[in-house]
Amino acid sequence: MPELDLRPLALVTGASRGIGAAVARALAPGHDLLLGGRDTSALEALADELPGARPWPVELTDTAALAEAVGGIERLDVLVHSAGMSALGTVADTPVATWRRQFEVNVVAVAELTRLLLPALRAARGRVVLLNSGAGLSASPGWASYAASKFALKAFADALRAEEAANGVRVTSVHPGRVDTEMQRGVVAQEGGEYRAETYLRPESVAGAVLLAVTAPDDAALTELVLRPAAR
Repeated sequence: MPELDLRPLALVTGASRGIGAAVARALAPGHDLLLGGRDTSALEALADELPGARPWPVELTDTAALAEAVGGIERLDVLVHSAGMSALGTVADTPVATWRRQFEVNVVAVAELTRLLLPALRAARGRVVLLNSGAGLSASPGWASYAASKFALKAFADALRAEEAANGVRVTSVHPGRVDTEMQRGVVAQEGGEYRAETYLRPESVAGAVLLAVTAPDDAALTELVLRPAAR
């Protein structure tokens, strides 16, 4: 019997809301999906909405749970790292626990999940997309620990790209400006500012950049995509 044509498989972390959920919706027409996150109910609701999607609940900073969760993934066409956290504060006011937690979530968990899935990504000559930030290109006062974690994430992506090019794995960093999400509301609250959703990027706009990176032809390596809210 002829082999069945299987749809490509994508794993999206942080898929329970915001940019991650928008990315899942953008990829759904052409991919089966593993929806990563901690909110099982939200993941199940999104999976019900998207044919070919199923929840993939795991705490990304739990290395044992992560290793168990990736078991059985032998081929992976797309890995989108959308999960992350942001905690603001000046260098003088940021405790060591915040530095450690921010790096653990934004860098270490990304590196470990990628490492565990490299055999599956190599098998598919897959695409890795890392949702970074404008703070991964330029640091502002009060953003030291967050920006440092995002600079580190860019360095990780650059090294991974160089190391895995011979294996056919493409790596793209996406650097959006401010996006209208729950996390952005928390950031603005920390800053003590006024939240104006209409001045920010929509999650769907960022998801469009991810889709562009994922669907780029084989002769085009999209290494970095930078998005900023249009002036209004």
